[in-house]
Amino acid sequence: MKLNTKVTLFFISIAAALLAVLIAISLYAFRSFSIASATEHIRTAGEIVRVHLTESMINGVIDKRERFLQRLVEVQGLKSARVIRAPDVEKQFGKGLRLESEVDDIERRVLHDGKPHFELTVIDNETIFRGTIPYIATASGNPNCLQCHQVAEGTVLGAVSMSMSLNTLKEKALMTVAGIAGVVTLFALLLVLLLRRLLRPISETANAVEETVQRALRGDFKGQVEQHTNDEIGQIAVDMNRLLTFLDDGLNRIGGNVARLTERTPAPGENLLTATIDMVDGLTSAAHFKQAIEEDETKTEIYQRLSRTLQNEFGIPEFSIYEISSNKKQMKGVMVDGEMADTCRWCDPQILVRPEACRVRRTGHIIDGIDNPEICYAFRPPAELGERQHVCFPIIQSGAVGSVVQLLATPSDRERLSSQIPFINVYLRETAPVLETKRLMESLRNSTLTDPMTGLNNRRFLEEYIETLVASVHRKRSHAAILMLDLDYFKMVNDTYGHDAGDAVLKSLSTLLKQSVRASDLVIRYGGEEFLIILIDTVGDAAVKVADNIRCAVENLKVQVSGIVLQKTISIGIADFPTDSETFWQAVKFADVALYQAKERGRNRVIRFAPEMWSDSKTY
Repeated sequence: MKLNTKVTLFFISIAAALLAVLIAISLYAFRSFSIASATEHIRTAGEIVRVHLTESMINGVIDKRERFLQRLVEVQGLKSARVIRAPDVEKQFGKGLRLESEVDDIERRVLHDGKPHFELTVIDNETIFRGTIPYIATASGNPNCLQCHQVAEGTVLGAVSMSMSLNTLKEKALMTVAGIAGVVTLFALLLVLLLRRLLRPISETANAVEETVQRALRGDFKGQVEQHTNDEIGQIAVDMNRLLTFLDDGLNRIGGNVARLTERTPAPGENLLTATIDMVDGLTSAAHFKQAIEEDETKTEIYQRLSRTLQNEFGIPEFSIYEISSNKKQMKGVMVDGEMADTCRWCDPQILVRPEACRVRRTGHIIDGIDNPEICYAFRPPAELGERQHVCFPIIQSGAVGSVVQLLATPSDRERLSSQIPFINVYLRETAPVLETKRLMESLRNSTLTDPMTGLNNRRFLEEYIETLVASVHRKRSHAAILMLDLDYFKMVNDTYGHDAGDAVLKSLSTLLKQSVRASDLVIRYGGEEFLIILIDTVGDAAVKVADNIRCAVENLKVQVSGIVLQKTISIGIADFPTDSETFWQAVKFADVALYQAKERGRNRVIRFAPEMWSDSKTY
């Protein structure tokens, strides 16, 4: 219900209630006045009758009293009037006229009590007021009652009973009340019309504001409120229009900027406010996501967090995350459907060894398989899982594709996935620099743990890894064989053929060493021409056999340098951890002692450490 209607109905209700109260009070007042007036009228007429009867008795014309009463009715406007004799008067003067005997209980009660009685009755739709007034004997006055009546003072001599019609007064009262009600009603109507006129600008402004607000809630801030007056209501309209203009301009600018950040194209007729809120919420969530991954330690943790975000934030259960190798020649799976995996589930496995087959890797652009089905020939979902459509995102690192995120959708979910593409792209854009930073940090760390010439791990790597190694040996209650290796007479190569020749020999030796042990074993360039090999879960004769195979392989190794062929031998010392020593670095020292013994005994040999080789008095 509109404001104008509500106020009008409220005012009409108040006016009607006041009018009803006014009519009720007026009717009650007129009724009370009529009864009081009729009572006084009958009392006056009764007193006149008393005086007349007294004078008639004195003058001896009491027998003419009935004509007087008839005349009294005509003159005073009474409807009826008659005199009733009390029993004491009847005893003295007889019954009197026929009409002077009591005829009802009221007259008998008045004659008995000596108290006047008045009542209002309706007879045949006529309102009748009746009064019965007693005459009491008194000795006061001249003449007085006791001069003629032989009774005691205070005796009831009789009563006069009169009635009069109040219809005329009633009609006049109703006409008066009707007139008052009419005047009040007319005045109320005039007030209602005036009030509606005063409220019309308020109502129209309120309706216009309501319509404009509803349009604003639907994203349309171009509505305007018409100004009807120059008072406060008009100022509200002016201020509302200014506010709408400000909001429209501000939201358009904010929406445009946010749309550029999310690379999202607004849909025709969409709610600008809701779309802007959604985009800002998306950017806020992406910022929190970036803050979280910046505090992650490794790339793996970042990929896991990204996986959980795709599942929980965007409700995407099927997806793959791939990482491009540093040499750009391979791709490896990182996450598949929320689990760590190195497989390829949704694409041709050929892309893992030939990344160029991946369209997003090759182009560096988002590949939308929803709008362009079969755009990528490498997309091959398992047939038993049903139809799938995909969108692939590149994560750019150092100007090239460093990772690929592939999202899957069933035909029923493709529209939802399409609507999420801009927001997912924001997350991936925030992820890219953090992944790049982690990759550079890992590369820098690897460079400090790797010998740049041979590609082997260096001594610093061993220092960082040793706690893990020792804990593993203790946990599994196993052994680790420590081989200390040193090329024989290597300084002669550098002095005779130069450092380039020496470097070539070291590189060839490094390759041979890596090929001579298992992938789980560690080959470390310990310093200069000295190498350290840790054989995991190896002990005793098995370690000696591996060492002797290495010695023979080195002896047969031929390195061509500048048209000449170099052949070298190697000496190897072996110690066992924790058999020889419960301290790892002490075991390394024992392997070095055994290497020293191999050098002392003629080189090109393998020596197993024995306790008698160690003496604090010796120098090594």
